[in-house]
Amino acid sequence: MKLESTAFEPNSLIPPEYTCDGEDISPSLSWDEPPAGTKSLTLICDDPDAPRKTWVHWVVYNLPPTTRSLSSNIPAGDNLAHGGCQGINDFRKVEYGGPCPPSGIHRYFFKLYALDTELDLKPGATKAQVEAAMKGHILAQTELIGRYSR
Repeated sequence: MKLESTAFEPNSLIPPEYTCDGEDISPSLSWDEPPAGTKSLTLICDDPDAPRKTWVHWVVYNLPPTTRSLSSNIPAGDNLAHGGCQGINDFRKVEYGGPCPPSGIHRYFFKLYALDTELDLKPGATKAQVEAAMKGHILAQTELIGRYSR
């Protein structure tokens, strides 16, 4: 699988509109067909360069396997319009929370997982809960890295 965005190129700067310095909206993302046997897709965005721990910006899981993209500006809330649900981020919100580094340049990893199951989790799960539920069920994964500095 290949994950890409029309908002930024791999390893390039994420435009301010997708950060806390702008509109803080989610970027559009798209990917090609997952492997046979995929029952759901999960997307996690986090920042391993945060000062005290890896900071979670977005958790989306149980996307239908036929999903090939997420549009820009996904609204806050438990359930997505076309299936799937959002988990809680480290801003303590059930939505995308854009890059907002305190200093320096940070990397933001958008990680997409193809799973052989749907996760038995209610909306609002944490990244740790999602990762625990995914264990042993990952058929394929890919990532897109963007960078941002204030």
